[in-house]
Amino acid sequence: MDLSAIPQMKYTSGKNFFLLCGPCAIEGEEMAMRIAETIVAITDRLEIPFVFKGSFKKANRSRVDSFTGIGDEKALKILRKVSETFKVPTITDIHQVTDAELAAHYVDVFQIPAFLVRQTDLVVAAAQTGKVVNLKKGQFMSPESMRHATTKVTDSGNNQVWITDRGTMFGYQDMIVDFRGIPVMKQFAPVVLDVTHSLQQPNQTSGVTGGRPELIDTIARAGIAAGVDGIFLETHFDPANAKSDGANMLPLNQLEGLLTRLTALRKTVNQF
Repeated sequence: MDLSAIPQMKYTSGKNFFLLCGPCAIEGEEMAMRIAETIVAITDRLEIPFVFKGSFKKANRSRVDSFTGIGDEKALKILRKVSETFKVPTITDIHQVTDAELAAHYVDVFQIPAFLVRQTDLVVAAAQTGKVVNLKKGQFMSPESMRHATTKVTDSGNNQVWITDRGTMFGYQDMIVDFRGIPVMKQFAPVVLDVTHSLQQPNQTSGVTGGRPELIDTIARAGIAAGVDGIFLETHFDPANAKSDGANMLPLNQLEGLLTRLTALRKTVNQF
């Protein structure tokens, strides 16, 4: 698909990867604006096409007492403010059909969570809004099977679809990225590598998902070398106190170094 078709998307004429980046969840206006301002400054310097990411609600939680959000419309209005203030597009995940109609008034890209990517009514509802649809590959799905998920979008009259690889279950409490799947899925749609959730360690006895954020750099560089079109990355200025997925997020003060290295690597890869 043509990235320039996304409202306010910058640097689309270059050959850099595009970036979906922000906090796991919208915890409040101040934190969202602070994170967005930092990412925008970095991506402008490096000329990276950037979409600000933030979940307006977290419907898939390990425990009933886990943080789910600050209120749907309140969080969506914050996403719209980020977009209007910094002139960038935004992405959020949706979990049920009614979310599509609601969130369509506020964001530019819909994300279908990995656990829900086979839910036909949800995928079709997202597609019918005309928004870009980012399909997270299910942890239980083969790369080849994502052909059918993308077809649900295109058969609904929407050719604006991405696939994001967020890892595959490796036993009960670990994930692994099978880089052989990237060229397979690129036959169906542009491919993004989620370097946050592919390092999750789910199903912990505490009911709180663990992670290996110290390996984000390694997995991201491997993804760029393997030819991914985009990188998905969650970041926070204080991951230890984040209300969701703190164990997986990259500290915000490490983001510039990582993106600088990935941009340099992308330039090398583009020579081949």
